[in-house]
Amino acid sequence: YLRSTRASYFVPTSDVPHPPTSRRQSTLDSNDKRTSSTSASTQSARMELEALQARLGVALQQASANFQKVPGSAVLVRYIQSSYQNDPVRSAIELVLVLFFIRYLLSPSYSTHKQNYVKLREDEIDELIDDWAPEPLVAEQTPLEEAESERLPVIVGPTGPKVRLSNGRTVTNLASYNFYNFNSNEQIKEKAIQTLRTYGVGPCGPPQFYGTQDVHVKAEADIANYLGTEGCIVYAQSFSTVSSVIPAFCKRGDVIIADRAVNYSIRRGLQASRSHIKWFHHGDMDDLERAMKAVVKEQAKAKKLTRRFIVSEGLFETIGDSTDLPRLVVLKERYKFRIILDETWSFGVLGRTGRGLTEAQNVDPQQVDMIVGSLSGPLCAGGGFCAGAKDVVEHQRITSSAYTYSAALPAMLAMTASETVHLLQSNPDILTQCRQNIKAMRAQLDPRSDWVVCTSAPENPIMLLVLKPDVVKARKLSVDDQERLLMECADESLANGVMIARLKTRPYAHAIAAKGGGWYAQPALKVCITSALSKKDIEKAGVTIRHAITKVMTRKASSKST
Repeated sequence: YLRSTRASYFVPTSDVPHPPTSRRQSTLDSNDKRTSSTSASTQSARMELEALQARLGVALQQASANFQKVPGSAVLVRYIQSSYQNDPVRSAIELVLVLFFIRYLLSPSYSTHKQNYVKLREDEIDELIDDWAPEPLVAEQTPLEEAESERLPVIVGPTGPKVRLSNGRTVTNLASYNFYNFNSNEQIKEKAIQTLRTYGVGPCGPPQFYGTQDVHVKAEADIANYLGTEGCIVYAQSFSTVSSVIPAFCKRGDVIIADRAVNYSIRRGLQASRSHIKWFHHGDMDDLERAMKAVVKEQAKAKKLTRRFIVSEGLFETIGDSTDLPRLVVLKERYKFRIILDETWSFGVLGRTGRGLTEAQNVDPQQVDMIVGSLSGPLCAGGGFCAGAKDVVEHQRITSSAYTYSAALPAMLAMTASETVHLLQSNPDILTQCRQNIKAMRAQLDPRSDWVVCTSAPENPIMLLVLKPDVVKARKLSVDDQERLLMECADESLANGVMIARLKTRPYAHAIAAKGGGWYAQPALKVCITSALSKKDIEKAGVTIRHAITKVMTRKASSKST
């Protein structure tokens, strides 16, 4: 049965129908052609792929060879290999960050293809331009400033104790900082001319490069030896000195406690430092200690470690009095602060030999962290300086903007500073004559005048005369009224042969009032004493000034009553 059944499944091949021989042969030929063409295309693609791989291999070899020539490439390769073996996820994250950084660098800062971009028409652009009103670079002059500009006297010829004006009159000059008449010193003039012929007008280059000359090094050494500090750095501009020293050391997050009456240059430095500013009442050491205690307590709670500074002046520019330096040093040591002392107006003035407030109040100069001063006042030179420890000085040579980005001080002025420092140090009688004239002028003004009072220190050659508080209160005088009255007093004094000046409070008083705790500088007359005049000339000038003030104030009182 099995045999018969299996046999039934098999059919002889002769019984199966086949296609014709010619048709089957053509089908086989077409299949062979298709197979051969497919194999040929596959072989061509394989060859192209192999050629591409070869080119990529050569390019990778060249890139690898060039990369290996880069210094530190082997270290980078080892770092990537070890990092990938230990933590491949970290390598992937680093690669993503590198790609993101490259994309960030290559992407434009502003794209006009954003969805919120609004394309304006030409007429809309013109309308916006017409409506735009820029603020003026300089504010318009007030009527008081215009009147002052019209009355400014013009000096013809060199300055000195007696000067000739453009109108032909010769008047007594009490409006110059030439306290010791160094402008007329023939020895200084001769050395200045020799220096000018040797070094030229100016170095025309920044310090620390080709701008520093041997006279600058000598001036820095002379000032440091004169003050008794480890080092000194000389700046090219007096105004920019303290405003650059402060931000060189005080940064964001630091704390500065400053006197409310500090000058405009200091305030600019405080603003540039971006530190946390606190104020204490002028000359009030108890209020200063209160502020220092508050800072220490606040930082103890927050566990902050910040730098802390006290900023004050030797002789205050806007008031004329001096600070209590011994008490300042005691508080500094007790609460761990640093002191920045601006001696712009006290250097060359206070002390037996003019060394400043440290000599006048018997304080070791090395207890003051930074002593800032001017060379353009009583020294009749130019520029400024900062004296202190060597680290303090060297730090400024790199980080102080006014020193790094300014041309160096002209050699002639550096030599003049060295020479005048030597004269003050070797001949203290120069200061004695000036102080005698200060006493003579005070005797004619402060106790005898019914209208003004002197706020300056007894040894300050710049006498600031302000209207008495009872006069201001009785007449209800505003700041502008006081400015106008004092300007008329200066004009009346000039008409009688004595030229004096006024304290310039207008440029910055209102701008800094809010930041300075609402403090305003009171308008004042400025009388600059010089040793070049005799005691008799000083007394005569004092009488003239007193009579001029009395005449103006009496005239205003009578006109107001009528």
